[in-house]
Amino acid sequence: MEDDFEVPTASDMEEDEMNNLENEPVDPIDPILKVGEEKEIGKNGLKKKLVKEGEGWETPDNGDEVEVHYTGTLLDGTKFDSSRDKGSTFKFKLGLGQVIKGWDEGIKTMKKGENAIFTIPSELAYGESGSPPTIPPNATLQFDVELVSWNSVKDICKDGGIFKKILVEGEKWENPKDLDEVFVKYEACLEDGTLISKSDGVEFTVGDGYFCPALAKAVKTMKKGEKVLLTVKPQYAFGEDGRPAVANEGAVPPNATLHITLEVVSWKNVSDVTKDRKVMKKILKEGEGYDQPNDGTVVHVKLIGKLQDGKIFVKKGHDEEPFEFKIDEEQVIDGLDRAVKMMKKGEHALITIQPEYAFGSSESQQELAVVPANATVYYEVEMVSFVKEKESWDMNTQEKIEAAGKKKEEGNALYKAGKYERASKRYEKAVKFIEYDSSFSDEEKQQTKLLKITCNLNNAACKLKLKDYKEAEKLCTKVLELDNKNVKALYRRAQAYIQIVDLDLAEVDIKKALEIDPDNRFADCWLFWFASV
Repeated sequence: MEDDFEVPTASDMEEDEMNNLENEPVDPIDPILKVGEEKEIGKNGLKKKLVKEGEGWETPDNGDEVEVHYTGTLLDGTKFDSSRDKGSTFKFKLGLGQVIKGWDEGIKTMKKGENAIFTIPSELAYGESGSPPTIPPNATLQFDVELVSWNSVKDICKDGGIFKKILVEGEKWENPKDLDEVFVKYEACLEDGTLISKSDGVEFTVGDGYFCPALAKAVKTMKKGEKVLLTVKPQYAFGEDGRPAVANEGAVPPNATLHITLEVVSWKNVSDVTKDRKVMKKILKEGEGYDQPNDGTVVHVKLIGKLQDGKIFVKKGHDEEPFEFKIDEEQVIDGLDRAVKMMKKGEHALITIQPEYAFGSSESQQELAVVPANATVYYEVEMVSFVKEKESWDMNTQEKIEAAGKKKEEGNALYKAGKYERASKRYEKAVKFIEYDSSFSDEEKQQTKLLKITCNLNNAACKLKLKDYKEAEKLCTKVLELDNKNVKALYRRAQAYIQIVDLDLAEVDIKKALEIDPDNRFADCWLFWFASV
């Protein structure tokens, strides 16, 4: 029996086994069992009886190296093999045919530390031939198995180019992203053990990579504190050309496979605040919880603003009370406003802001120095605390109506000042306060209807100014659903239709507006225009 379970040597089997991973059959469904309960796994007669529950929820997968203790018996109780009697655990790679099918199918349903008894029909064991002299033909077998541990092996690029074996599990669930700055330790060797490169600590931006392409691809699959062994094929190492010796690093021959031990010590989250890489926020210290400011939130921060040469041009909140400002009220530069909105309480961040979101093309006299024209600026910010505006679900019906009216007035003031994008956001927020009116009285429903009409109409005017014609059309349609004779909505929707070259629909709206209000000079002018084209 021991010979039947023998693991082939890595040199003979490893490459073929890894290439077979993607073609393995779908895992059997893991039945939910209570201790002492027995259920069938899959459709081939394999049964599992739970003896002892395992830890957590994870189970091994095909290609993972599992370590087990086992005792095998015939149905009459005759023992034919036992790792426990030998005093050592048994290791093999799951799902690769190194053991009988019943083991491959059964053990992948187990959790770490779990103990189960598997009843395995002959079709999933040794079949018609048996395994003389201990196992007769067509024998159903029972195995008492304890899953001691396993090492996960993953084909992280799904092409056989990089295999990752976890040596030390990481913390939490997050993985670094392309923009993040990751701090790692690594050691890279050739297959014969020759050391090529080693670092006890290096930091790099994930998307930029380091040493060879495999490092960047691997760290994106790793957690903080995780340590792995990578088997890296040439396409993710140094390819068919290899690499000559460089400084303190050894030469890499052509078409060389590397073994890299890699540990992710930590990383700094970097986010693209404006989605154009012109405002970047790097977290230096994580904040608390999940809550972040919204528009209208009063924030209290400590901040230091620096130029590229390190000169400080502003410092607030360090020697006095924290600096206070209100989000989306133009009390600070746009880039800082947007970045602080993405911070949590207690968070420390470095914010890099390019001139488009900072002080623009003109120099600006600040508290401690002049910021030159077209300067990229850097802010170190600590979010001390913030007080969010009351959310709609915390308001009664009258408070919602009052809040919506206030946002509408703020939007009107911004529109008159030519700040159409910010005005649009105010109108949208106003409508959100009163969007769902099931709890309003009949009188309040009339108030909210008028507010919705006004805010959506005004927002449509903003969208026309911003050349967002499709959104302007949608907003006008919402108004007409509430008031199908609203001339302004018809007129503005016609303007949107003209801009998106839907002239037939525009003409319909203009004619309808004139039917409702024959003296409307704007609609009359547009109809004259239609007649001339």
